[in-house]
Amino acid sequence: MTDKQIDIIDVRAGAEEENEKFAVQVRSFCHGHGIYLVNLMASPGAGKTTVLCRLIDMLSDEFEIAVIEADVDADVDARTVAAHGAAAIQLHTGGSCHMDAQMTLEGLRALEAGAETGADRAAGSSRAERPKLVFLENIGNLVCPAEFDVGADLKLMILSVPEGDDKPLKYPLMFTVSECLLINKIDTSEIFDFDPERCKKHVAELNPQMPVFPVSGKSGEGLDEFARWLKEHIHEGYRA
Repeated sequence: MTDKQIDIIDVRAGAEEENEKFAVQVRSFCHGHGIYLVNLMASPGAGKTTVLCRLIDMLSDEFEIAVIEADVDADVDARTVAAHGAAAIQLHTGGSCHMDAQMTLEGLRALEAGAETGADRAAGSSRAERPKLVFLENIGNLVCPAEFDVGADLKLMILSVPEGDDKPLKYPLMFTVSECLLINKIDTSEIFDFDPERCKKHVAELNPQMPVFPVSGKSGEGLDEFARWLKEHIHEGYRA
């Protein structure tokens, strides 16, 4: 009996190739509309929305800000950021554990068209001008979001102190692909026996060029320094 040849299809490679096509479209869309796109990634409970609201308050005088909120369900975060004056739309991923470039493009087009979601209407938020700074608050996850390029200008990661200073060892890809790290809830370091310097050492072994900012979304500690850094990069992106 002759063994039949088995065809092997690498479906992951095909998905990545398709995603990259949309990522190119995202970059083209942002460039054409003068948008600086930040992909904000973190674990659930790391403080993404709290930090984001602080940044909206700090940067809204200089930039028209919008937020694409990604969640499996619910619109709590979209309502929260809209209450701080940012245009917000909610994207439900239908169970997907990450955003991909096609989803991101749909969100950007909705913002550009001035579409209002239920979250916008409920919070009384409307956009008078086209956004120039867009935050994509990705699904809370340290694995899947790291694997998909959404076409962002900046991959920003938040690690919270309660998660532990060993997380770079456990989730190396996320710390490798990210371009800036905020260590949030730094005011709780002693409570959780978190060593910022040990964490920075682990990060440097994976990504030596990545800047690290210890911050507190609750008190605002350290966010002024990060906001200055972000402004410089946004202006550099506009000039490019």
